[in-house]
Amino acid sequence: MKIILKSGDAMELAENSTAMQAAQSISEGLARNAVCAKVNGALVDLSHELKEGDSLEIVTLKDKEGLQVYRHTCAHVLAQALKTVYPTCKLSIGPVIENGFYYDIDFVTPITQADLAKVETEMQKIIKSNLPIERFTLPKAEAIELMKGYSENYKVELIEELPEGETISFYKQGAFTDLCRGPHLPSTGKIKAFKLTSIAGAYWRGDEHNKMLTRIYGTAFAKKDEMEAYFTMLEEAKKRDHTKLGKELKLFAIMNEGKGLPFFLPNGMVLKNALIDYWREIHTREGYVEVQTPIMLNRTLWETSGHWFHYRDNMYTTKVDEEDFAIKPMNCPGGILVYKNEPHSYKDLPIRMGELGLVHRHEKSGQLHGLFRVRCFTQDDAHIFMTREQIKDEIKGVVRLINEVYTLFGFKYHVELSTRPENSMGSDEDWEVATESLRNALNDLGLDYVVNEGDGAFYGPKIDFHLEDSIGRTWQCGTIQLDFQLPQRFEMEYVGEDGAKHRPIMVHRVAFGSIERFIGILIEHFAGKFPVWLSPVQVKILPITDRQLDYANELCKKMKEAGVRVQVDDRSEKIGYKIREAQMEKVPYMLVVGEKEAEAGQVAVRRRDKGDMGAVSADEFIAAVCKDIADKTVF
Repeated sequence: MKIILKSGDAMELAENSTAMQAAQSISEGLARNAVCAKVNGALVDLSHELKEGDSLEIVTLKDKEGLQVYRHTCAHVLAQALKTVYPTCKLSIGPVIENGFYYDIDFVTPITQADLAKVETEMQKIIKSNLPIERFTLPKAEAIELMKGYSENYKVELIEELPEGETISFYKQGAFTDLCRGPHLPSTGKIKAFKLTSIAGAYWRGDEHNKMLTRIYGTAFAKKDEMEAYFTMLEEAKKRDHTKLGKELKLFAIMNEGKGLPFFLPNGMVLKNALIDYWREIHTREGYVEVQTPIMLNRTLWETSGHWFHYRDNMYTTKVDEEDFAIKPMNCPGGILVYKNEPHSYKDLPIRMGELGLVHRHEKSGQLHGLFRVRCFTQDDAHIFMTREQIKDEIKGVVRLINEVYTLFGFKYHVELSTRPENSMGSDEDWEVATESLRNALNDLGLDYVVNEGDGAFYGPKIDFHLEDSIGRTWQCGTIQLDFQLPQRFEMEYVGEDGAKHRPIMVHRVAFGSIERFIGILIEHFAGKFPVWLSPVQVKILPITDRQLDYANELCKKMKEAGVRVQVDDRSEKIGYKIREAQMEKVPYMLVVGEKEAEAGQVAVRRRDKGDMGAVSADEFIAAVCKDIADKTVF
């Protein structure tokens, strides 16, 4: 029979050959590294039998799917080890998550973090045994009986909810059998590096009315050195924790009186306003106009936009004059009303409309985290209203703008194109045109991207930008969403060149995303050592004795007049102490002034990460720091 490889080449194989046999025919090296296979676009085990005309791709640990399968197999090894060490425990679910996996378990007697060591020891035994992992299927009724025989009531519940007539798959390794759709590694011995990391509580199926189970987290990597690098990164991340640094640097606070509602302190407002000033500068340059829309609008608006039906659980509502209102979770409907406030012709388009809008979304208390997951935040929103002919150029313009922003902060990034989700509005034709418009813009710009099937917004496909920070973590921030639906729902119009009325196309886009979250990312990216232009205090003047205070204050006044954020440390402390304090505050420049500097009109410059830079004239330093600020230098 013939199968089609990823390259497009045809390959001859014996009838009913498996994916593993195909890998062996290609090369022994590929067969050794194979984790699973992708047949006709679906992930399958290496034991899967191929048919005439199948398309085949062998998946290794270099592939994202391969690492997921590897980690999911490790979750099954964890489950087997738990059933060995704690025979009375009951299994629920064990999915893969970013950087690892977890398994939710119902224990008769609760376990602690200290108990994970003996579980890991048992896992090592299972891996060393190199148990073959075999898939088998059963009809629904038999599958239920099998799990009842093992007293796995959570598995029984999952199977009972599956459609009648469905065939249920299981995986067996040694004496252990688990319900799973797969695929898995061919044997347990393929796992080379793993670690159980933590324990937490988790309600069965995420419902607080259900029983609290024990969630055991773990991670697994292809090589031990990769796992060591991962844990090194986690240690570095702890040092950079924005909630810790935010408190130390007096940037923001989360109060019990408003959980998930951040308070920005004076230093934090300087940082936030510097970002906003930059945002306004580049958007003015790019032809955007700025608007502000109300924080609360009536139910009719949200019904028209679709949010009342598609996003209701995340919205805060109230009544005004006996009428239902919602606090806005998004800015777009308000922007549409601004557009509709006056008639437009094709000559007005594109209209690029920006808004720094405060939005509120109901997040569960357990999901709140510093500035990363909050209940209110400022979106650096913009909406572009345009003709169909303008789509590609406008999308390309937004991509270039977002690239400029991320490059300024030293971020690398990758791009995802997210397509139509199940819960969506609009016709197949509109979705196809919208998706292809985004795809064509990315292709024209020569950007590499991956397709994220089914992850678009309910009103349109989108391009997402995932930043990589200084320690290798990724964050989803910028997004560009192409929307054919809201212009139709709101009956938006413009008069075309032909004198007839036409429907504009709408783009929703953000660069920072949430300004609050972006600040959290910047805190961790720079470890609190912000570039000069962002630093709440850019220069600290440190007089050695009180006799230099007059000179220090004169310098301070001169720098403030030049637009520098500067402070004088006039405390009667030793100079070494003052320097250490300024270092702890992560001030970019420290100017030590003693009798010699005061007489010569100089400053002894210390830079945050480079120490003593020598003495220069005060005017020379002021010119240099002003250039750093103007150039938005990152060091």
